[in-house]
Amino acid sequence: MPITPGRPPLDVLTLGALALAVAAISSSAPLVAFAAAPALAIAFWRNVLSVVVLGPVAVTRRRAELRALTVGADRREGLYCVLSGVALAAHFATWMPSAKLTSVAAATALVATQPVWQGLIARGQGRRLPAAVWAGIGVAVLGAALATGADVAVSGGAFAGDLLAVAGGMFAAVYTAFGERARASVSTITYTTVCYGVCAVFLLVVCLVGGVRLHGYDGGTWLAILGMVAGAQLLGHSMFNYALHRVSATTVSVLILLEAPGAALIGWVWLGQLPRPLALPGLALLLAGVAVVVLGGARAGRRPEPAAVPADAAPLPD
Repeated sequence: MPITPGRPPLDVLTLGALALAVAAISSSAPLVAFAAAPALAIAFWRNVLSVVVLGPVAVTRRRAELRALTVGADRREGLYCVLSGVALAAHFATWMPSAKLTSVAAATALVATQPVWQGLIARGQGRRLPAAVWAGIGVAVLGAALATGADVAVSGGAFAGDLLAVAGGMFAAVYTAFGERARASVSTITYTTVCYGVCAVFLLVVCLVGGVRLHGYDGGTWLAILGMVAGAQLLGHSMFNYALHRVSATTVSVLILLEAPGAALIGWVWLGQLPRPLALPGLALLLAGVAVVVLGGARAGRRPEPAAVPADAAPLPD
């Protein structure tokens, strides 16, 4: 499955983490659309509350590793963690407002352009992606667009939401690329704690400068935020981060496309946003594209080099 040679072999635990992550992140856009709070405030709270959960574990179990990222030999990996957090903040600051300006389906479909940017980043890093992987990316993105009904809306607000969703896909690719570099030697719990912490700090600054209200929400909104923390953040982003030591950033970005039909289904059942008639054939194309990328990456990743030992070979959570 991995595109980059030298990764440890894929195991059942990683497959389970990826499946759980896809299911969890599918709830994100519907919860953002439902919550009666500014999108930037929601992004801030989901990150800071995640740090509240992860931070004590990282400090008690990975204190030496955290220290090495700042004053030790792993300062370069520490920089990757910080840059990943900045990119994640930019992703949330663009994509989450898009889910309020345009439909859940359009927001998730347009942010699904992430694999295109991920492929371009990989190419810029000197990786030669197989033609099958590029073909799979194209088919998967087309399927996501058909499945969720992405289109350029006629209203100014919705069109701005569409543009923000595309920008969100670009920043998500940068976030995943830096995460791939950091996860080569940094454990999941340390990486996610630093990344989410940096993201929360940047979002807090943006909220304070922009006068975004951070409190005074009703109970339903706080439940939605807590749902995003437990689901999309801790079981979604964190599980993808865990998998990055066994699968490439390009493959992860394509698997994230599976969020699109999941979010569209939740938006239909819960928010009454009816999918377009092309949803089912679009979903079929999406799954086919994901399969092509995974199989193409697996063929490209078969090399005789010995597998690298991950930084956290212990069972989840590390």
